[in-house]
Amino acid sequence: MLRFNDPLMLVGAGKMGGALLSGWLGQGLAPESVFLRDPTPPADIAQLVAEKGLRLNLPLDEMAVAPRIVVLAVKPQIMDTVLPDLRPLVRPGTLFLSIAAGVDLGRLDELLGGGAAIVRAMPNTPASVGKGITAIFGNALVTADDRAVCEGLLGTVGNVVWLTQENQIDAVTALSGSGPAYVFALAETMAAAGEALGLDPNLAAQLARTTVVGAGAMLDVLPEDAATLRKNVTSPGGTTAAALDVVLGSEGLAQLMRVAMTAARDRSRELSK
Repeated sequence: MLRFNDPLMLVGAGKMGGALLSGWLGQGLAPESVFLRDPTPPADIAQLVAEKGLRLNLPLDEMAVAPRIVVLAVKPQIMDTVLPDLRPLVRPGTLFLSIAAGVDLGRLDELLGGGAAIVRAMPNTPASVGKGITAIFGNALVTADDRAVCEGLLGTVGNVVWLTQENQIDAVTALSGSGPAYVFALAETMAAAGEALGLDPNLAAQLARTTVVGAGAMLDVLPEDAATLRKNVTSPGGTTAAALDVVLGSEGLAQLMRVAMTAARDRSRELSK
């Protein structure tokens, strides 16, 4: 359960911001401690606001207490217009946590007027079900207490890893940040292939979905790495081996994944320009 109930401001309640918020509330974050800023919150978040009593779009000068942490979850393209309005919140003891891809620490600090303690984070959407992983890196003003706050918040929705260099975030974005979509695409294409082999569409979808979930659970609970688990279910000369000759061939999944993740990394870099 989450043991953080200091004032928290979430700026942006889109897919990732909403996923984190849902995860935090599910882990015991007090709704009355949340200040939400989003001019057009999605329908599910608007319903959450109504049900939980979150304070939505409260003017800064009407806040009785300053937030301990400000989570920046808006799109990178609108950071230039959103962050300057938050400059009154820059003060000792306030931490800014950004999950915007491509906006580096220097640019964030500039937009906030300078002197802000900032952590950049790259979470992923499984945070909404407590199975996320978030990689983080902070600037020189981030204290040990700030680090503990980040680990406490993000640790309730999954694993947390600290990076040694800020530029590693682009690679993290390509791997774990975008990674859930790759897995969903795998389930989708497996189901389509099963249908092409003559299975009923609903049955093919069920088989593919449950197989991906089950294999993921094995990765989660068993000590062996992915390569060992793969070898354990591959009999020489069998059906799995026949399929893997294609999947792991010279033009198969390994090459495709390198190309795909390089494209994601490069796009993350482009967003920072």
